[in-house]
Amino acid sequence: MTKNLYFASDFHLGSPNHEASRSREDRIIRWLDAIEPTCGSLFLVGDVFDFWYEYKMVIPKGFIRLQGKLATMSDAGIKIYFFKGNHDMWVDDYFTTEMGIQIVSDELVVDHDGKKFYIHHGDGLGPGDYK
Repeated sequence: MTKNLYFASDFHLGSPNHEASRSREDRIIRWLDAIEPTCGSLFLVGDVFDFWYEYKMVIPKGFIRLQGKLATMSDAGIKIYFFKGNHDMWVDDYFTTEMGIQIVSDELVVDHDGKKFYIHHGDGLGPGDYK
């Protein structure tokens, strides 16, 4: 049986404050729990975090529940793709090293069940972004 592809973006965890972000993180995890049995690939298409900056061995604090859930899904064989967005473009290798998540800096083309998907975060691609 072919497993499904799932797409999500723009969670902006960290904005506007910890309480709102924690509530949003809990909803995201409930959604991930619900899709996990049928998920073959998960595409996080940018701005998962409102701000993310890795420096050597340091990552921002918070959102460990989401990171744990993503690690569990990756360990179960679900392919996870994390697209750098304009708010979390400073993602480096933490997600790959610790969770086996593929980091995508630009676009990705995926073939699935005879359909082709062009996937990109999209910031900078709208009509108002060109002069």
